[in-house]
Amino acid sequence: MDIRRIVLVKDTIFAEAGLPAIEPVTRVAVCAVIANPLAGQATDNLEVLIPLGAKLGEQLVREALAVLRRPAVAYGKAAIVGVSGDIEHAAALLHPRIGKPMRDAIGGGQAIIPSNVKIGAAGAEIDVPLGHKDDVWSFDHFDTITVSAPGAPRPDEIVVVVALSDGGRPRPRVSKAGAILPGNHA
Repeated sequence: MDIRRIVLVKDTIFAEAGLPAIEPVTRVAVCAVIANPLAGQATDNLEVLIPLGAKLGEQLVREALAVLRRPAVAYGKAAIVGVSGDIEHAAALLHPRIGKPMRDAIGGGQAIIPSNVKIGAAGAEIDVPLGHKDDVWSFDHFDTITVSAPGAPRPDEIVVVVALSDGGRPRPRVSKAGAILPGNHA
């Protein structure tokens, strides 16, 4: 696997909307800028990308956990494919194998790992969706972290992102039933 660079984004939120966070929340995204071995090729055979997802999942989740303040409770994944690639290149990296090493590293993960993919030029941003690792319906943990890798992806590259959070949104006030006061979650 040809990794050109790794970019780490750490975002700790202490206040939201002029009020202190119920508890500070740290979100971390680790981005690997990799060569796309299928860039510029018209092929339906994506097999070369599948094992790369597992290797990236292992490496990126380890780096993300190293900077979290507390254990991970939410996760997400994303990819930006350079303009000489295909959106299915991102799918091949993210969907079949990247999740297992993520779940293994955080100690579980019964819920789906939310994801987002797109085609983009160098400097493109992507919103990485986050969701609770065990409860897909935990509204407090529906969140995003926006990331980019400066100068990437080049046309023949892919930016692959693994994101973790040690909490939900800093002042969650919405449940399945509607608006609620902070701390009164059912």
